[in-house]
Amino acid sequence: MKVLSLFLLFLTLSFSQNIFNSTNEPIVPIKYKIIDDENKLNLGKKLFFDGRLSKDNKTSCLSCHNVDFGGVDNLAKSFGVDGQKGIINTPTILNSSLNFVQFWDGRAKTLKEQIDGPIHNPIEMSSNWDEIIEKLKKVPSYKKMFNLVYDGVFSSENIKDALVYYEESLLTPSRFDRFLLGDQNAISEKELKGYELFKDYGCASCHQGQNVGGNFYEKLGVFKKYEQTKNKNYYGRYTITGNEEHKYEVKVPTLRNIFLTFPYLHDGSIEKLDDVIKIMAEYQIGRIMPKEDVILIKAFLKSLTSEEIEKRYDDKEF
Repeated sequence: MKVLSLFLLFLTLSFSQNIFNSTNEPIVPIKYKIIDDENKLNLGKKLFFDGRLSKDNKTSCLSCHNVDFGGVDNLAKSFGVDGQKGIINTPTILNSSLNFVQFWDGRAKTLKEQIDGPIHNPIEMSSNWDEIIEKLKKVPSYKKMFNLVYDGVFSSENIKDALVYYEESLLTPSRFDRFLLGDQNAISEKELKGYELFKDYGCASCHQGQNVGGNFYEKLGVFKKYEQTKNKNYYGRYTITGNEEHKYEVKVPTLRNIFLTFPYLHDGSIEKLDDVIKIMAEYQIGRIMPKEDVILIKAFLKSLTSEEIEKRYDDKEF
């Protein structure tokens, strides 16, 4: 009898892990990265925060990617050296290691390749590795850190390696990840209803996987033509491939921390998340979404916010 009771208890506990932990779910949970080299992590973080990587010694990676909030600067277009304005909305650095390519147009395959982009871009950081290395060599703290991590060798490869190591650590598990892993109380009933609608409407056809997006290209305006009002001269993937079919295609953005990464779309043209949800429903899945469904899906999207960030900010600041 005792064995039977234990078996029944095992079945109950197994079932309570819930169906959302199954491989049938479109979203895959993430966990924090295991850090096995604190010295490299600290060096990468210091470099990420350091304006010396730019020509004016003021513009750092952090300038456009606020890692303490949403991994962005919450501007429609970011500003680089000498106050120059960029041409595209800054994508979040948080969870970026989960993307299948980097940049909206996918011109970099890896985070390591991505770093060269802003470093050399005359609008962004407008620098080069020779200048950066000479500046860093003069800083005593960097000499010590490079000795610990790279036997004292200052090189572009080592700088990029440290930056990537830090950027790969910027994973942001959320309450929804805990829910997927079996914690029934991690999200509210309202958020769960929003997730069911998210799937029912077909939002998960583009936004799935570990990063809830970021794993293929798509054009804005699948079911209905979307007027490219703000960035008519930005052609997305077409600029890289020259293929007419790729015109206006961009990497599908992650929905993780979406509450924090406003303004929205690749051109930063939409301020409110409610409006983005309605636009996506109309233009990507051909549906006019009622207000009550928008509210529920928005509630679900909030559950994708980094738990660490949620602890630091209350609802009034979201």
